[in-house]
Amino acid sequence: MRIPTDKEIRALHEEFAPTRAAFELVHTHCEIVCKVAEQLLRNQPSANADLVRAGCLLHDIGVYRLYDQNGVLDHTRYIQHGVLGQDLLRDQGFPEILCRFCSHHTGVGLTREDVQKQNLPIPIDDYLADTPEEELVMYADKFHSKSNPPVFVSADTYAIKVRRFGDDKAAKFADFRARYGDPDLLALQDTYVHGTI
Repeated sequence: MRIPTDKEIRALHEEFAPTRAAFELVHTHCEIVCKVAEQLLRNQPSANADLVRAGCLLHDIGVYRLYDQNGVLDHTRYIQHGVLGQDLLRDQGFPEILCRFCSHHTGVGLTREDVQKQNLPIPIDDYLADTPEEELVMYADKFHSKSNPPVFVSADTYAIKVRRFGDDKAAKFADFRARYGDPDLLALQDTYVHGTI
């Protein structure tokens, strides 16, 4: 399998971003998640670093499908961005191993029971990280938010946030922390000038 380059992935973002502001928000977030994952890779030497890089840079591409013609993001359907991204990449001929990064990075994983219980507007299925690469992308994604303004999210803050989805989700995040460690967000904060919560 040929893994796309950073330049090719950037071009894909530029093609599907409805506005320059949407591109800056989503692509910058994906770059930041990639830099976080690079730090975490040291604790998962068996993971394919090129696959993790591509997964990070592609994981949120479906967000562009939630913008209307005026460049306004539909936050009410945000949960759909993963499956929309998976479909977008499939339509572009990407292999399933790359498409899955889009639909399998939400929270610390969604089970079919989560989808049903929360009545989520996505196909009933399991959206769990099944490989070390998917886990790294999922975990790295927790440390940055595309909120307005965008911010870094500390491990302690996310640990509190995830608890509202259940003790099982909090335990899963704690397991990720134990295995991969906490990233150094201070260095990234200086580069991207985003605060940390």
